[in-house]
Amino acid sequence: MKTKTPTINVSPRLALRLAPVLIVLVALVISIQLSAQAGSDHTPMIVTFDAPGAGTGVGQGTFPEGLNPRRAIVGFTRDAGNVRHGFLRDKAGTFTTFNAPGAGTGPGQGTRAYGLNPVGAVAGFYSDASSVFHGYLRDEDATFTTFDAPGAGTGPGLGTIAYSINPAGTSAGIYIDASGVAHGFVRARGGTITSFDPVGSVGGTITGVFSALNEAGAITGYYIDASGVAHGFVRAPNGTITAFNVTGAGTMPGQGTFGISINPEGTITGVYVDVNNVVFGFVRAANGIITTFSVPCAGTGAGQGTNANNINPADNTTGYFTDASNVNHGFVRAAGGSVTTTFDAPGAGTGAGQGTFALVNNPAGAVTGYDIDGSGVFHGFLLDNEDRPENHQDRDSQ
Repeated sequence: MKTKTPTINVSPRLALRLAPVLIVLVALVISIQLSAQAGSDHTPMIVTFDAPGAGTGVGQGTFPEGLNPRRAIVGFTRDAGNVRHGFLRDKAGTFTTFNAPGAGTGPGQGTRAYGLNPVGAVAGFYSDASSVFHGYLRDEDATFTTFDAPGAGTGPGLGTIAYSINPAGTSAGIYIDASGVAHGFVRARGGTITSFDPVGSVGGTITGVFSALNEAGAITGYYIDASGVAHGFVRAPNGTITAFNVTGAGTMPGQGTFGISINPEGTITGVYVDVNNVVFGFVRAANGIITTFSVPCAGTGAGQGTNANNINPADNTTGYFTDASNVNHGFVRAAGGSVTTTFDAPGAGTGAGQGTFALVNNPAGAVTGYDIDGSGVFHGFLLDNEDRPENHQDRDSQ
């Protein structure tokens, strides 16, 4: 409808985690010195920001999820009532907030925005007043199209979740059926929805969240087998699905290989969890060759390690690592294999579970994500490799 203006089940909460109109500018801009590539003639900048209406309590705030070539950022807020609202932040730092038609207004409900293509179209989902999920697309002219994948459940915590959108307007995500099992789907711009599951998917199929659908229509993600182990996959534009496993991935429940992002050349990044539940990053070339990596400062305890979240057209990877004290820090890994930048957003907390979470990098190398401060509040950030006039504003000047 259009409106102008896993059986081991994968829980909806896990799926959302892996894994989102007022015009206001609220930005805190601070220049910081980073560990950067040798020979760089400028210092990258980190801009921190809070979207309009973002709550200031524990677990509330601003959650950026997508970044396009124009440096526009998409995401959502969790307000003081724990309701979600979508937002777009343009390259100048101006915000547009939005709510999908039919979005609920109770705690845990509302609008989440995740995918953003080059022209500004958004893919996401909303939870209605009954806490059922529905997918939506928001065109560049702000027209909403809502949809439900065939077979999607209609109870609380079930339904359709859209994560990615490519330049052609094709979108991808998951739907959760009446039994609580997740399945992948791809939706053509014209509205045709095709569902899919890799062979061996018993506990559910999850597409990646960050740029998991490329220009050609290839999709990456992971599926859960009968033993609760994860395996990565890539689905070609013709529907052929190839599963893959990283050497060293554990074979116990909750361990395995997780595909997260795919770039235009078909290179995939993601993570694997080993037998000790330590997390490592990987890059899988289009020819199937897999390279694993870990940020040097990453912790080696259970739940610690390196989380690779996104890979851009230049094969540069971004993500975050969890150190030995369970504090998180952003990183950028160059195509050649070296980690060229590690960073912390200004104001990021230094306690366990806090810190900086880098999620997406665009073709120019800009990075967005969020930080969790010392009070447990989420704030957005943009790491920009270019020194721009707007990067020298401050909060008091807005």
